[in-house]
Amino acid sequence: MKKTFDVPGRAALALAITAALGGCAHTTTAGLPEATPQTVAAHVASAKQIAGGDLGYLMRLCEPQPADRATPSAAMDEGLRKLIDKPAPPATQVFDNLYFVGGDWVSAWLLKTSEGLVLIDALNNGQEAQALIEGGMQKLGLEPRQLKYIVVTHGHGDHYGGASYLIEKYHPRVIASEADWNMMHGTLEFNSKLWGPPPARDIAVRDGQKLTLGDTTMTFYVTTGHTLGTLSPAFDVRSGGRTYHALLWGGTSFNFGNDFSRLQSYVANTERMRTLAGKAPIDVLLSNHSGWDGSIAKMNAVRATGGPGARNAFVTGPQVVDRSMQIMGECARAQSDRFRL
Repeated sequence: MKKTFDVPGRAALALAITAALGGCAHTTTAGLPEATPQTVAAHVASAKQIAGGDLGYLMRLCEPQPADRATPSAAMDEGLRKLIDKPAPPATQVFDNLYFVGGDWVSAWLLKTSEGLVLIDALNNGQEAQALIEGGMQKLGLEPRQLKYIVVTHGHGDHYGGASYLIEKYHPRVIASEADWNMMHGTLEFNSKLWGPPPARDIAVRDGQKLTLGDTTMTFYVTTGHTLGTLSPAFDVRSGGRTYHALLWGGTSFNFGNDFSRLQSYVANTERMRTLAGKAPIDVLLSNHSGWDGSIAKMNAVRATGGPGARNAFVTGPQVVDRSMQIMGECARAQSDRFRL
C-alpha cells in the first residue's frame, strides 16, 4: 500500500508558514487606511460586482457580523438542531473519484484512491455519520471498511462531531492542523450538546505537507482565519476522461467576533491562495458547507446531465475560482472596517 507523508524542506516550509500566518504578526491597525462607512460600502460594492450573476451565494459573507463570539446556549442548540434536521441531499458521485455524503448544511466529501478512501469532514455527530456518511457510502457502492483517513478541516464540532463513530468502527487515521488539534483538546471556540466529542489527537499536518495514498496526493494548506489552523486541501478529480485540480476552502464565515488579526489573516490567505490557485490552476472550488459553494444546485445539475463526456457543473475554471477568492477577501476587508469604525 502506497501511503506516505511528504514534508517540504525547512526553508520552504518556513516561508510557506510565514505567508499563511502573515496577518497574525500584525494585530494593530497602524498603517491601514482610515475605516469609514464609505470604505465598508466600497468593499461590499466591489464584492457584489465581482460576484455577478453566478456567485451571489458568497455575498452572505459581506453581511455584518456580531462583535461577540456565540456562547453555548439553548437558543444556539435549537438553531443548530434546525440546520441539522434539514433534509439531506442524496449521496452523489460528483466526479469519478469524489463523492458527496453530507447534509444540507454541512458537507462531507469522500475522495476515492487506489488504496482506500479519504473523508473530508465528519459532520455533527455519530447519528449523522451513520446515516449520511456510512449510509451514503453503501448507497454509492463504496466499502466503509476502505476508509483510511479523516481530514478535519477545522476544529468546530460540525466538522469533527461524527469522527469518533467512524474511528471506533473502521479505525481510520485522523488529520488536522497543529493549531486546531490544540484547540480541540484545549479550549473549544464553540461547543454544543448536539456535537460529538473531538477525536483523539492523531496526525498533525503543516502548511504545504502532502499525503499520498495509492494513486492520489493531497496537499494541505493552512489558511488561517476561520480558525487559527483551518486546513484547505488540494487534490485532483477526474471526469469524462479529464483530470482537474480541486481546492476545498476549509473555513469561510467570520463567526469569531471582533478579532482583527483573524480578519487580517483571512485576507492574506485569500490573496496567497489566489496566487497558488492561478499557478495550478485550480478548476474546482469546493467548501465544507453547501451554502458557500452552491454544491446542492451543482449536484442537481450533475445528476440531470451526468454521463460520459457531460459537462460537470463543479468545473467552473480558474477565473471563477479567482473571483470567489476575491469576494471572500473583499467581504473580510468590509468586516474589518466595520470593527474599526
